[in-house]
Amino acid sequence: MKMMINKPLVLTYLYLLIYILLSSGVILYNKWVLSPKYFNFPFPITLTMIHMGFSGVVAFFLVRVFKVVSPVKMTFEIYATCVVPISAFFASSLWFGNTAYLHISVAFIQMLKALMPVATFFMAVLCGTDKARLDVFLNMVLVSVGVVISSYGEIHFNIVGTLYQVTGIVAEALRLVLTQVLLQKKGLTLNPITSLYYIAPCSFVFLFVPWYLLEKPMMEVSQIQFNFWIFFSNALCALALNFSIFLVIGRTGAVTIRVAGVLKDWILIALSTVIFPESTITGLNIIGYAIALCGVVMYNYIKVKDVRASSQLPAESIPDRIAKDWKLEKKSSDIFNPNNSSDNNGGNINSEPQIDEEAPLIASSRLSHIGRTQVSNHGV
Repeated sequence: MKMMINKPLVLTYLYLLIYILLSSGVILYNKWVLSPKYFNFPFPITLTMIHMGFSGVVAFFLVRVFKVVSPVKMTFEIYATCVVPISAFFASSLWFGNTAYLHISVAFIQMLKALMPVATFFMAVLCGTDKARLDVFLNMVLVSVGVVISSYGEIHFNIVGTLYQVTGIVAEALRLVLTQVLLQKKGLTLNPITSLYYIAPCSFVFLFVPWYLLEKPMMEVSQIQFNFWIFFSNALCALALNFSIFLVIGRTGAVTIRVAGVLKDWILIALSTVIFPESTITGLNIIGYAIALCGVVMYNYIKVKDVRASSQLPAESIPDRIAKDWKLEKKSSDIFNPNNSSDNNGGNINSEPQIDEEAPLIASSRLSHIGRTQVSNHGV
């Protein structure tokens, strides 16, 4: 009997695999470039500016030259009140997140990122976009306790690196909330290409000031390596990651993405200990991170349940949902159709929150992270 192959399902899991590989690869690549023990380019702001500049140029060609998508109706008022503040916090999150690589390990950075739902929840409550709820609050306490335990078990704990990473998380949480408050209020929809087109250049400008004050003087007196192919491939990987996120969003539901995010985090922690031997993890690290992840998973379950309740959709298994989404012809491929405007469903920021490349498992806008090179990532 000939076995039937569900091609849409296979394609979906292929996209998920590509996302996991690119996300992990970008984070490890950034760490390798920045680390004094390896490529030794200890200038995180410069690296982030390279990513922003490259992404902005590619987006410009896609929008203005090749006309893959059309630009949105952007007025000066919307740009000044929405794009500029969002870009400022985006640039800050990338700057602080990347700088953390100079002080702490990739594994510990991933563990600290479990705090992202906590920061996002409290910022959302403060800004009035979410309500304070006891069940969510208890989950946030569980996540925080887990991260504290994990930090206590960190052999190479560094307060400076931890503060950089936590500051980056807070900046990213503010960006996510501002995106929801400002852009949704204006009814503005951005897909990954148009978000790169508007936000990457603005973020580049914001990064220029700290770069000029902090890194330019250091670069003038130090013997730095500048290998074109290293930085080009690094920026290209970050850009490819951004688009892979969009493809994943178009093919799957929130549950699938969050499960993939959990898998990616564990794979990344394991890989980082192999590639970077100094990234030693202890039993207490793992226990604390497992506790934090329990809180994150329960939080995500609550959010997904709320979304389903509000939309009155019955619970579905992941394969069933993927198949259904495929049959409904989600707009993930519309981005490549020059006849479609930039406010297609594949990039609608007003739709259900989906994925955050550098903080998977939490609600995020569809404004992509441009590879979140904080590292990550990130830039993840």
